[in-house]
Amino acid sequence: MRQRSSAGRAAYAAAPVAAVALAHIGPAATWLPGLRRRRFPGLAGQGGPGHVALTFDDGPDPVSTPQFLDVLDALGVHATFFVLGENAARHPAVARELVRRGHELAVHGWTHDRPWWPSPARDARELLRAVQVVGEAAGRRPHWYRPPYGILNSGRWAAARRAGLRPVLWTAWGKDWRHDATPASVRATVAADLRGGGTVLLHDTDHASAPDSWRAALGALPDIVRDCREAGLAVGPLGEHGVGGLAVPQATPGAAGAPGTARAASFRSPAPGQP
Repeated sequence: MRQRSSAGRAAYAAAPVAAVALAHIGPAATWLPGLRRRRFPGLAGQGGPGHVALTFDDGPDPVSTPQFLDVLDALGVHATFFVLGENAARHPAVARELVRRGHELAVHGWTHDRPWWPSPARDARELLRAVQVVGEAAGRRPHWYRPPYGILNSGRWAAARRAGLRPVLWTAWGKDWRHDATPASVRATVAADLRGGGTVLLHDTDHASAPDSWRAALGALPDIVRDCREAGLAVGPLGEHGVGGLAVPQATPGAAGAPGTARAASFRSPAPGQP
């Protein structure tokens, strides 16, 4: 009887701790792709049906990021780069070069940490610090926020709102952070989930990934853009994507990269190893 009473008191004492933990991490359920697409399309980055948003995380990196910029220049494509505050502060010239070449800067946090323990004061402080650094490089206040690992706990939701940022995750990714990623695997993995209106997540650095894994994303990039265009989908940054009522520029149907009508609803890409 005494043992049952002690166990009951322990459970009663632990209940508030469990409730706080659940309230903190509960919103991170939006990381689940199916739930996100069905219930929170804006958070998933769902935009205009004739457009695909191209986004990159974790930079800027003075070695790898310029190589992505050169490929994007050759493709005639602009993208949104979710940069880490610490990397933008460490490599401000690369961050400014992103903007000079017409790309959109967004906030990926200050560091690439896992937010398992509640720390709302730190979340708010570090996000505001990242906003300041990114804003200085961009020449204007950033609009978009994607937390590391796509984990939006309650503290980071509140910090984003306080900083005036709009959280946006993704609908398709290339799993390009893996040590076994190849250009073919990245292309096929993106294609498996990408449809018109989707947002693609890639990485322009191995800052939080397997060493040199960014080379797989770089190699896949031309084919991913070509696949989108062949499906009648324009490719560009989130600012042109129509998320949350933002207007998507209209292009002439049938032009290269222009939103199509008959084919924009579907997207197919060959399996790895196929041309």
